[in-house]
This record gives sequence, C-alpha cells and structure tokens, in this order.
Amino acid sequence: MMTLALDKPRTPRRPAARRNNWELASWVFMRVSGVALLVLVLGHLLIMNILDGGVHRINWGFVAGRWSSPFWQFWDLAMLWLAEIHGGNGLRTIINDYARKDATRFWLKVLLYVSMVLILALGTFVIFTFDPNFDA
Repeated sequence: MMTLALDKPRTPRRPAARRNNWELASWVFMRVSGVALLVLVLGHLLIMNILDGGVHRINWGFVAGRWSSPFWQFWDLAMLWLAEIHGGNGLRTIINDYARKDATRFWLKVLLYVSMVLILALGTFVIFTFDPNFDA
C-alpha cells in the first residue's frame, strides 16, 4: 500500500475563525429586503406619480391626507427603514471589500453607521410627528 505525502503549505494556517451566521443573515436580508423594497417602491411610484393626475397633485394637503392614515405611515416607514438598512448593508460590504487598512475600514464604517442612525431617526421622527393641521 502506497501513501502520498503532501508538502506543507507555504503560508501558515490561521486559527479557525469563529463561526457565526452574521454574513449569512446579511445575505438573506439583502434578498428579502430587495423583494420587499420592489413592492414598496413600485407601489409608491404608482400611487405618487401615475394615478390620479400624477405629480401635479402632490402638495401639503396630499401628504397631510396620506400621513393621517396609519397604513401610509407604516408604508413609508417600512420603505425608509428597509431602504436605509439595505443600502447601508451594501455599503458595509463594499467597505469590507475595498478598504485595505483596518483603521480606514473602521472609520468608514463608523461614518456609515452614524449617518444611518441619524437618517433613520430623523425620518422616523418626521413621519410620526408630522402635523397635518399646521398653518403657516
């Protein structure tokens, strides 16, 4: 019986990485949120730009009437959150792929996460505190 011996690899073996499912969950989220965003955004475009006179009817009263309904508040909130997290996750992947230095990668991600939190907080605040009875 003859056995074959393999040469040692040129690079030392790295210790086994911790196995977590963060990247798998991120990958699944991108697919699910992409499909949900297709429905939300295409519905938004259809209602806002095509039906009942299109963009010419969009004004303060239209937005006030739309956001007086919890359904439309949730629709716009879901679109905001899914789009922001979907886009942020995509940018996180790009940063991981193209930032060469650890420090650069860290600071780019800090900027990304801070901007995401600010935009989500501001958008959520506007949707839930919008006053349709505002008289300017």
